[in-house]
Amino acid sequence: MVNAILISMRDVCALTSLSRTMINRLRSTGQFPAAVELGERRVAFVRSEVLAWIEQKIAGRNG
Repeated sequence: MVNAILISMRDVCALTSLSRTMINRLRSTGQFPAAVELGERRVAFVRSEVLAWIEQKIAGRNG
């Protein structure tokens, strides 16, 4: 996954229309892509994984 693009929590919130709190709740239950720990208080997400999660949600709305 050398070409993985990391995005910030702020970008994830904007892409998903979810709050930071809700994303963290989903992460804690394994319902959202895992974060990449960048430091003690900094995480990022793999953009393609977040986009795939969004696509899954869209696909699931019809059945």
